[in-house]
Amino acid sequence: MGETFKANVIDHFNFWVAVVLMMIGLYAMITKNNLIKKLIGMSIFQTAIILFYVSAGVKDGATIPILEHHAAETEQVEAGEHVEGHPVANHEAHAINPDDYSNPLPHVLMLTAIVVGVATLGVALAVTQVIYKNYGTLEEDEILAKIKAAENDG
Repeated sequence: MGETFKANVIDHFNFWVAVVLMMIGLYAMITKNNLIKKLIGMSIFQTAIILFYVSAGVKDGATIPILEHHAAETEQVEAGEHVEGHPVANHEAHAINPDDYSNPLPHVLMLTAIVVGVATLGVALAVTQVIYKNYGTLEEDEILAKIKAAENDG
């Protein structure tokens, strides 16, 4: 049992944290009536998704492809070899193994997701200000009751 626990929980601790944060954010978005609390839940959920993707993009012992290519080029130049154009033009001098590199795509996509998340949160907060100005509350039930009352009067 101890080895199974270590393999499933401790070795994947960051994934478990992401799942717990997702559930907290989802719970807040579904069960809370206050619109600000729903936005906080949405923000927690977005953060959990970003943590999940960044964690999935990490590879133990891997390096960034750009740094490795630069290091290979530097080694060739220091050894007195002529490096033409591309740093890996001389394949015999430096064998490239794709398993040595981490994939930067998940991290780049999550930078975009962070920007979109901040913009979404900003727009949502602006909308809640307008809702509060028009209805005097941010409680979902009270807003719906005021909308129904306005429809019945009109």
